[in-house]
Amino acid sequence: MQTPLQLEVEGFDPSVHLREIIDENIAKLERRFGRITAARVTVRAPNAHHKLGEPFFVSIWLSLPDRREVSVKPPRAALDRRQGDVVFAVADAFRRADRQLSDYAAKLKKRPRPFNGRLAPEQ
Repeated sequence: MQTPLQLEVEGFDPSVHLREIIDENIAKLERRFGRITAARVTVRAPNAHHKLGEPFFVSIWLSLPDRREVSVKPPRAALDRRQGDVVFAVADAFRRADRQLSDYAAKLKKRPRPFNGRLAPEQ
């Protein structure tokens, strides 16, 4: 990655273990796709009066070459009760980021590549 990871945590102090999990997942995405130029991860705890069992909100923003961006936010309507565990919420967000990057990579493979400023001839 060209710029360091930006980690924003709201509503609680992150543990060293949580930071390690986030760093490992970013490294895994970089090994798999290799073209991530910047990343920002936001982890927001539930409100103070809704701590027990309420979901953590994890969003991931990745910047790719050619000014392309991937943004992963939790679906509001279909939140799983397991989202109340911050480790699960982070892992789930990175699974969704991995899926979006896989879809993006597949789309790039289907697109014809430029050849001297023009589209390559059909073969």
